[in-house]
Amino acid sequence: MSIPNAWGGPYGGYGGPPPVPPVIPARDLHPRRLWYVVAALLGVVLVGGGVTFIVLTVRNAMHAVDTAHSFAGGDQRTFSFTQGRTRAIYVSPYGRGHVDCRVPTALADSMTRPAGTFRVTDGARSWDRVFEFTPKTTGDYPVTCTSELPAEFALGDRPEVGGMVGGIFAAIGCFLTAAVAVPVICVVTAVRRGRCRRRLIAAAAPAPPMWGPPSMGPPA
Repeated sequence: MSIPNAWGGPYGGYGGPPPVPPVIPARDLHPRRLWYVVAALLGVVLVGGGVTFIVLTVRNAMHAVDTAHSFAGGDQRTFSFTQGRTRAIYVSPYGRGHVDCRVPTALADSMTRPAGTFRVTDGARSWDRVFEFTPKTTGDYPVTCTSELPAEFALGDRPEVGGMVGGIFAAIGCFLTAAVAVPVICVVTAVRRGRCRRRLIAAAAPAPPMWGPPSMGPPA
């Protein structure tokens, strides 16, 4: 049994249900949900840039060897040379006996073996750089290569190792930036929108009731 109360609800009760929090439209929250789209687009651009760097690096490496004009060991092939542009000779497969290549002395004084190794894989076939030389004149000159075991030779460019390493690091940088930036933007946007929602709910909530007996007027 409850006892009527002149200043509020009946004694012994718990009052009415708690007030329903106001609904805050999503358009009133800041920052805008557009930032989620920005994060997604940024991720797509960065990943696409990384893939592009890798594709260009691999393509440039593959184009370093003129496999379309290869020649067998013991044969002679004529190529066009440009003065001062270092060329390289590649062999496939590598490690199958002693190999040797010769060019006319009018083209280059000597051929050198590179200190480092460089391999280009085209499909199921690999080409290894074995010699380099720098033409001292421009023109068409024959190249002759021999090997102890059957092998194929091809002329190509000296590999730009620095550019290849730079392209690989650029691709890795794009992937890492995407992996860090996209989640950070999404998390920061979600946290700030949550704080904004709480502020707006607090501002729109009705004031709590003032409990206690009504005022009886000024004292006599």
